[in-house]
Parts: sequence; C-alpha cells; structure tokens
Amino acid sequence: MRRIGILGGSFNPAHGGHRRISLGALRALGLDEVWWLVSPGNPLKPVEGMAPLPRRFASAVKQARRARIRVTAIEREFGTRYTADTLKVLRRRYPHDRFIWIMGADNLAQFHQWHRWRDMARAMPIAVVARPGYDGAALAAPAMAWLGRFRRPVASAVNRIDWSAPALVLLAFDPDPRSASAIRQADPLWAQTPGNGPLALRDGLTHRLISSAPSSSIGRPAALSTRP
Repeated sequence: MRRIGILGGSFNPAHGGHRRISLGALRALGLDEVWWLVSPGNPLKPVEGMAPLPRRFASAVKQARRARIRVTAIEREFGTRYTADTLKVLRRRYPHDRFIWIMGADNLAQFHQWHRWRDMARAMPIAVVARPGYDGAALAAPAMAWLGRFRRPVASAVNRIDWSAPALVLLAFDPDPRSASAIRQADPLWAQTPGNGPLALRDGLTHRLISSAPSSSIGRPAALSTRP
C-alpha cells in the first residue's frame, strides 16, 4: 500500500516552489511518492497566457527530476471535467493506494469556489502548505470554517495506516516566494524559449506519449477545462 500525495495545478510553468513543497510533504507526511496532476485547463484561471499542455508538462518533468515525483496528465485520459470527479476515478483505478491532496494556502482561500469541494474533502485527507501572503485569507476562508473541524496534527497523518477523511493537516515550511505568475511576468514567452525541455515525453502513470503542440497555440482555450 503506497501513500501518495497529489499536487494538482496548471504548472504554467512548474518551478522550484512546486518541487520544494512536494519534497517537504514527502518528508513531513511520510509519503512514498508525490504525483503532479498537470491539468489540461483551469476554469478559475484566464485562458490568455496559458501555455499548451506539452510545454507545461515538460516544465514539470524538468523540475521533478531525481525526486520521488511522478508527472501525469491522466485527467486527459479520464475525461473528467472537475477535480472531484478526477479523484473519484483515481481512487477507483488505484484502490490499494492511499492518497492525500496537497495544496497551497492560496488554493484554500478559494477552495469554496471549487465544484463539489466538500466531496473532495470527503474523498481524501487534505494537506495545506503555508504560502507567504495568503495564510490570513486561507484561515478566514469559508472552506476553512468547515474543514477546521477536521484538523489533525501532522503526526496523525504520518502514523495513520488507513487515512480517513475529512481530515485537514497544516504544513509550514520555509517561505518560498517563487510563483508561476511572477515567472510569466518576467518572461511572457517562456514556453517558446528553446531549452525548456522536450515536447515528446511519456506520462508518468499511463506511459503514454504527451504529444507536442505548436508554440503558437499559447493562449488558446484548452480542449478540456478541468480543475477545480
């Protein structure tokens, strides 16, 4: 039985902050692996400036190297529109694994806007990682008013063999100011820059090829809009 952390997002692009959060969660929660779910699209984020999936996937693979991190775009195969549905299918496909959803405090602040977010909380425990500038909003968020009743110490997540949900674990690592939005602001054409990783890569779970897409497709709507 593996204990797996799930970190979902656009990864537009992936950066060292994603890696740092994942490695911290691996240690703090006693995980075997962390899976990065690279979303085909995010309805809470503007389409403008969203790089094609292969470019974002390549940036994630680059950041995940030599770590217990699998990069996957398995949502595309599932055909699920919302994260709640993705988690349901994921648990059905991997019934012998135990999962914990990992997200930053910035996501918790808007978690109540996610489709069927309570179903997500009932599906698997949630670990929230502190992020500079967002912790106050996260603690005051409507979702926290509900999730706060299920707060558990980190030690319970490490020692619990069969994790139960709802459960909330708060993690605090050294502050990391890096963000995808800051990277895009500094380099709006990052996805078109040579050397940002190959476009022909294999999915870390399905082993299927993540086929390439032309750089000119940056800013076009994703084929399937997922997360939240």
